Amino acid sequence: MKVYNTNQIKNFTLLGNTGSGKTTLAEAMLFEGKVIERRGEVENKNTVSDHSDIEHENGSSVYASALYAEFNEKKLNFIDPSGSDDFVNGVVAALSVADTGVIVINAQNGIEVGTEIHHRYLEKAKKGYVLAVNQLDHEKSNFDRVVEEAVERFGKNVTLIQYPVNEGTGFDTFIDVLLMKKYSYAGGKQEIGEVPADQKERAEELRNQLIEKAAENDEGLMEIFFEKGSLSEDEMRKGITIGLIRRGIIPVVCISAKKNYGVARMMEFFSRVFPSPDEMPAPTDIAGNEVPCSASQPASAFIFKSAVEQHLGEVNYFKVMSGEITEGMDIVNNKTGNKERISQLFVVAGKNRQKVPKLVAGDIGSTVKLKGARTGHTLAAPGNSVEFAPIPFPEPKFRTAIRAVNENDDEKLNEALQRMHMEDPTIRVEYSKELKQTILSGQGEYHLNILKWHLDNVFKIAAEFIAPKIPYRETITKIAQADYRHKKQSGGAGQFGEVHLVIEPYEDGQPDPAMYKISGKEIKVSIRDREEHDLPWGGKLVYYNSIVGGSIDARFMPAILKGIMEKMEEGPLTGSYARDIRVTVYDGKMHPVDSNEISFRLAGRNAFREAFKNAGPKIMEPIYNVEVWVPADRMGDVMSDLQTRRAIVQGMTSEKGFEKITARVPLSEMNRYSTALSSITGGRAMFTMKFAEYVQVPGDIQAELIKTFEAENSEE
Repeated sequence: MKVYNTNQIKNFTLLGNTGSGKTTLAEAMLFEGKVIERRGEVENKNTVSDHSDIEHENGSSVYASALYAEFNEKKLNFIDPSGSDDFVNGVVAALSVADTGVIVINAQNGIEVGTEIHHRYLEKAKKGYVLAVNQLDHEKSNFDRVVEEAVERFGKNVTLIQYPVNEGTGFDTFIDVLLMKKYSYAGGKQEIGEVPADQKERAEELRNQLIEKAAENDEGLMEIFFEKGSLSEDEMRKGITIGLIRRGIIPVVCISAKKNYGVARMMEFFSRVFPSPDEMPAPTDIAGNEVPCSASQPASAFIFKSAVEQHLGEVNYFKVMSGEITEGMDIVNNKTGNKERISQLFVVAGKNRQKVPKLVAGDIGSTVKLKGARTGHTLAAPGNSVEFAPIPFPEPKFRTAIRAVNENDDEKLNEALQRMHMEDPTIRVEYSKELKQTILSGQGEYHLNILKWHLDNVFKIAAEFIAPKIPYRETITKIAQADYRHKKQSGGAGQFGEVHLVIEPYEDGQPDPAMYKISGKEIKVSIRDREEHDLPWGGKLVYYNSIVGGSIDARFMPAILKGIMEKMEEGPLTGSYARDIRVTVYDGKMHPVDSNEISFRLAGRNAFREAFKNAGPKIMEPIYNVEVWVPADRMGDVMSDLQTRRAIVQGMTSEKGFEKITARVPLSEMNRYSTALSSITGGRAMFTMKFAEYVQVPGDIQAELIKTFEAENSEE
């Protein structure tokens, strides 16, 4: 395979709802680009893009496939991620290296929830895109309705390049208004002819709209348009390219991927109007410096996907951001500092690979056998310290606890989970010391069920999902005092330590204490030392040493603090972390022989526990900000479901064809919400959730939590 220069490369990603036909379209493009000699079919489980066992079993994409085609003296690099929101990691990763998007739309279903989700990610990535209306040969195809919905959702920049003449089961003809030609298909052959008389008026009208939209994107073209009243084909293409870069135009093309109608013309259009990497705004590194996409610059590459593949081991997929990456080249991983050597270079089309001697700036390829290189890492020539920002993957929306059925498999399970996190960073794995569970988080129940399939079938590890515990917090609402004497004598040196302390709620900006009045008794304090600790689990502990007269030696104060901290790590009510408390140690007693650190640690721990129970203790639960996008006809059902989850609705707005509900919901009520929402709306809604704060649980729930905790402890 020849080496392509930067200006001959076009990078884009296929996007769209599950069932839009992305994988079938990818197969057709590979065929037209001479990468494969025969097109596979999803139903026959022989496509290049969906080639894993789990994809064959499910009949849909799970992994993002890197692909390429050589067409019109250009190299088209494209990525085909899953259309399911559960595997949105592929979409986000693809957009980190693609310059343009192609949203594939099912002509019978129109703009679906997956279309909207992917559009949002395109907008966030600030990437231009084309709408490819697919399955125009379906009996329920409705091109005009799709265009209307697209204008409603995506705006007035939606501009037709093509439109079908006879959509439906007999679809075989469309008009291209850029070229003013008719494209027809018969017997597997493409025929190009003149626009028929009965289509002339509509075609001319749409061509004029295209000319105006192309001219809008460039002052020079606008001047030509005003002077001549029109633009040439090349000038229109230039305007479309600028419009894609500036996101000022959304071209619409027509295809039937299954019959391979319009695919070659679409690829020709892409090869001529999609911006090459050096035409895009230069990306910046983490220091804010621009890195021009030029072969003359020092070499750098960004890894957008890591995987472990059969017979190859670890494979890293990357985009050359600058310079040239050559086989046998020494490089440095600027994230880890590891020195590496590029032993082999490949261009990739799904499961097919072809070795190449080098890749230039803007190109996409893969390599193997790098040490510790992962998604989001930057590889660079020695001496080039450039480092690109990691990919901003979305926060998890579904959590569960997981454990090995056989305890002897715990280590193997952890290794397998870490490997799957490496391949899919939206899978989060964390052992919670607080909950005593391994918490697994992902984008949805389907997402984690696919992970479970891999544990069962690839790693051969029996594991089970169990209900995750909630990371509650404990705190207090009023001042309380306690004293505790720890005394133990068992021959020889004994143990003795007595601690008197006061605890109270911590609030930002409150003055240091000078006196407490508890049960009619005044306790004056004279602060000798103050320690403020930011707790790893959130909140603060402020610790005052107010010992006067030497009742407790200063060397025992750290031990008292240690005892208090131990009890804060295992709160008295439910064993959850305690937070936002001030503790003043103001008196105590010690013994000249028997006092030691362990004595005061235990005395401090137990004094704190007793005071806590009398200080109006409360349990706090994590609250999440939740945003739900739902079709208007499902609004009532979603609202009703949220109300059963103790949600506090903050607002409702209409946004591009969807109703957006903003609410605050306790984490304990969000268990399996992604599954419930999909069931309620037929998979047409989506949501995001982000931690907001901790708030006090209702009294009845607090009583139930304490009762459950006490029952569990008594059983143990």
